[in-house]
Amino acid sequence: MIKNKPEILFENESFVVVNKPPGLLSIPGRDASEISVKTLLSRQYGQIFTVHRIDRDTSGLILFARNEDSHRYLNGLFEEREVGKDYLGIVSGTLSEKKGVIDGPIAENQHQAGTMLIHKRGKPSITEYEVQEEFGLYSLIRFRILTGRTHQIRVHMQWQSHPIVCDEIYGDPSPILLSSFKRNFKLSRAEESEKPILNRLGLHAHLLQFTDDRNIAREFEAPLPRDFQAFLSQLRKWKNL
Repeated sequence: MIKNKPEILFENESFVVVNKPPGLLSIPGRDASEISVKTLLSRQYGQIFTVHRIDRDTSGLILFARNEDSHRYLNGLFEEREVGKDYLGIVSGTLSEKKGVIDGPIAENQHQAGTMLIHKRGKPSITEYEVQEEFGLYSLIRFRILTGRTHQIRVHMQWQSHPIVCDEIYGDPSPILLSSFKRNFKLSRAEESEKPILNRLGLHAHLLQFTDDRNIAREFEAPLPRDFQAFLSQLRKWKNL
């Protein structure tokens, strides 16, 4: 039984839009032993086609096609950069420039399998960003990726020295504790140890915009998960402390 099932936000005969919880694979891994969003959708719809994906620990929107014609059409939109893809992320620190464009080519790390890095041999990679809120130790940022490279936002923010929080590859993997920014924090009598307020990658695929195969302009938005909301709520409460 799957504890955190993906939520279907929209479906028609051409495509399905899903809000993926953190911790669930988008598509099956190499050994296909773990459950994935695509596996679950296949059980419901039969044949399903991958259009794009997000990282396991990233929450939010994913688009799947339901037939070959739709798959071809949607892939074309992504290849031609005609899909708006916005993310919300919590990063470490405060950025000096509150709005800008990160343009750094991303390549596979030949010394560490499954990771990426900024390198001149890499593919062109462009991320627009705008700071939404600042909290001293952390900042909430809205990202729009103009290219779809593996780990793009995570690599670009590491490059800027402001990695996404709880990033086990490109930043500090440590979970976020309330005691790290709340003054005079005390455990309740019922607790033996402090529970993390966030213990997964602080990145959420928030918005998708595209024109579908019927020439209808579509916009889909995924609300922030509870853990993300709880962290932001505490940051707002104890801002800059």
